[in-house]
Amino acid sequence: MKNNYILIHGSFGSPFGNWFPYLRKEIENRNLEVYTPDFPTGVGFQNYENWSKLLKCYLEAGIINENTIIFAHSIAPVFICKFLIENKIKVKRLVFVCGFNNYLGIDEEYDTVNKSMFLDNLADIKNYCGDIICLYSNNDPYVKYEKEKEFADTITDNQILISGGGHLNAESGYTNFSDLLKYL
Repeated sequence: MKNNYILIHGSFGSPFGNWFPYLRKEIENRNLEVYTPDFPTGVGFQNYENWSKLLKCYLEAGIINENTIIFAHSIAPVFICKFLIENKIKVKRLVFVCGFNNYLGIDEEYDTVNKSMFLDNLADIKNYCGDIICLYSNNDPYVKYEKEKEFADTITDNQILISGGGHLNAESGYTNFSDLLKYL
């Protein structure tokens, strides 16, 4: 069976921002299946329960399986970890960009929507995926470098530090992100 791909945006994000349209087009150009769910965002809408409900539709449709490769940005990596662990789902590869866990202090709105995504048993994700890659930078304006490094250290040795990359989003110049193509 061929790999399929799911691209997951972060807090207050969308599948139409940052490097998601670029990556989606690159995957489609290879005639591969790609999904870019548009998760509810904003205080009162973005939380683990609402994001889970949407992702469960993909699970029930048979889209998330052992041939699935997930790319996730910002709060999405910890959301995906929590979802896969809680639902005991194995996937082929996880590519996490600027992931973090148990970090508050961005601002009140971000802290409010991010809080429900956090989990205590992050290392358990290794039981559901043996191929995890974490990319992060040393000058993220939203999440402290130490928190991104701690997240990555907990789940994988396969880490890529992008010096001066900011939050690896459009604001930091990442509308194209060719480094990600090697993980297709």
